[in-house]
Amino acid sequence: MTNMHRDFTKVGLNDDEEELLDILEERRRSSDLSFAFRTFSPQPYKAAPPCSTVELNRVVSESQFLRYVTKEVAVEKQLSVEEVQQEARGILGEMSQNLQLGFIRLMAYIFNKVFKRLYSAIFVNMEGLNRLHHATQENPVILMPNHRSYMDFLVISYILFIHDIPIPVIAAGIPLAGMKIVGEILRRSGAFFIRRAIGSDKLYWAVLSEYVRTLVRKGFAPLEFFVEGFRSRTLKSLSPKLGMMHMVLEPFFKGEVFDITLLPISISYDRVLEESLLAHELLGVPKPKESTMGLLKASRVLSEKYGSMHVNFGRPLSVRQLCEGRINRYQYNLTPRDLPEKSTAEAQACASWLAHLVVRKQEEGSQISPWSLMCGLLLQVPTRVLTEEGLPWHQLTEKTLWLRKLALDFGARLNWPDGVPDSDVMSSSAELHRSIVQRKAGCVFLVQEDEPSRKYPGSPEEGMMRTAAAALMLASYRNQCLHVFVRPALVATAIHITKCTQRDELFAFFSFLQDVFSHEFIFIPGESLQDFEEACSLLKKCGAVHISQQEVTVAQGGMEVLSFLQELLKPFIDSYQLVFGYLCEAESVILKEKEFLPAVRGLAAKLLLSAELHTYEALSSDLQKNVLSALRRLEALTKLSSSVSNEFKVNKSAVKRITDMLSGKIPPWNTQALPDARL
Repeated sequence: MTNMHRDFTKVGLNDDEEELLDILEERRRSSDLSFAFRTFSPQPYKAAPPCSTVELNRVVSESQFLRYVTKEVAVEKQLSVEEVQQEARGILGEMSQNLQLGFIRLMAYIFNKVFKRLYSAIFVNMEGLNRLHHATQENPVILMPNHRSYMDFLVISYILFIHDIPIPVIAAGIPLAGMKIVGEILRRSGAFFIRRAIGSDKLYWAVLSEYVRTLVRKGFAPLEFFVEGFRSRTLKSLSPKLGMMHMVLEPFFKGEVFDITLLPISISYDRVLEESLLAHELLGVPKPKESTMGLLKASRVLSEKYGSMHVNFGRPLSVRQLCEGRINRYQYNLTPRDLPEKSTAEAQACASWLAHLVVRKQEEGSQISPWSLMCGLLLQVPTRVLTEEGLPWHQLTEKTLWLRKLALDFGARLNWPDGVPDSDVMSSSAELHRSIVQRKAGCVFLVQEDEPSRKYPGSPEEGMMRTAAAALMLASYRNQCLHVFVRPALVATAIHITKCTQRDELFAFFSFLQDVFSHEFIFIPGESLQDFEEACSLLKKCGAVHISQQEVTVAQGGMEVLSFLQELLKPFIDSYQLVFGYLCEAESVILKEKEFLPAVRGLAAKLLLSAELHTYEALSSDLQKNVLSALRRLEALTKLSSSVSNEFKVNKSAVKRITDMLSGKIPPWNTQALPDARL
């Protein structure tokens, strides 16, 4: 019988449930070799004549745009045009993909073996695939998956190969190209490689942008890129990077294509292969360099089990429809299309709005595992209880079932298996993650890393860091469900901190919190009021608050929900306050990022050891960088233009005002005193 289960979406919307098909089930019954050599006959984009990779590169090299930029660079660098053209050809050769069906078949053979070994199932929403199949024939398609694991890079092409949908060309980091043999296999499987640090290299930007625009104009193949830019080390959504977004949208802005289809894709994992690696990177351990030898050494992961993967292909988004009324495309008729021009503020705002919308669609389409809910609860238990006493299993399971109901009330998609006893679902989830928690004598304990053998006992700092790695892994899995709760949690936090009931005052504080945490969570620009109204509605729906035209008041029995939501945000508030305090007390107003990160981590470690701080998330380098980004947004931190090593000037009085606001010392009606608070 085909392995299918239901996608539990919003309660009461049974018509919106989609059946998910396990695509590995049939693969397990067939030969890997016969699968790799199956007939592959995708339907191409109707408006695009066939185009080879050589032809594509020739069109890019001979474009009027690149010729114009080449002449400019030659003048600026005092080189001959031929020398700059040679450099441009070198960049294009380093960058370009060389998609070949033979290598797609090779990758299909390898992926089939690897995926069957690692995962119990890969569930895909077939309706979404059918929509994609149609979309690829009508318009240029941009595939936009979230990025949580190296597996993301592989699984989309694997699924499309199975279902006769054109294989995408994929934007990848240049380090992958340097992997012996593997880099060339990836290139011939559709990867094109982009340097991480482009900076102000005018020629490189020109080659890259022309290459991407040509891919879109020609409809060569679906184009896949990660709008978040990087793999998320915290397993929650990152603020979108807009460079590639501008490039793929420009052919539409300039009228070179009638429409472009954006397709959000949500990839969810029961267990992420890199869970331990990601936690240690957050603690300051350098990321291993991508290499073929490193890949071979990592093959030991094949002996582990990683549960299931869910891939949700979202509804296609028409750029033409979404941009209507947001951008005046007639302005692009005023200059020749082939001349380089800086994006207008209107175009930048439109690209930002679309990018944030796509990330929100990715969040809405993601599947939340029972383990994610369990982690949200475990992190609200004192660490000492988890490491020494243990949390009674029955308490965790009872509370998880309570949280499941709340998540469904809030519109979450849960991958809670049908027809399996709840106790078995939670037991198997804990067993899958036995590297993080273990059950003993009816209690749950946090697993700490093994202490290395040594003559003398380790220091308290070393013990604390071993606990921190496990705590950050818990936090990462909790982060997979944060998008469901974050808006109601902001309202709950506003009620708790301000002690107010007036809607306008709560909204002012809610908007302030969105500004502070703008790099921690995804908020679509200009939609604060809609977010606030939605959050209040969800809290009313679950019986936590009463809402009138003027007030939001706590309902009798509503404190259980509000307390949980407040505690969900508390690690972020405490960590931000720690960084704010460090900046206010620092001797200098000049901050160097490379010195700031270890200094804040050292301060957090000291406070954790003295029990003055209770969240290990303050040790996370990503969170610390997010604080700096938020302060720049609030104009409390200014990057020094002359700096090449990320140096900033701190406005201590502005940071102090933000600190006082976050702690409730400044009332919500005074938020306008904050710099650039968009309320």
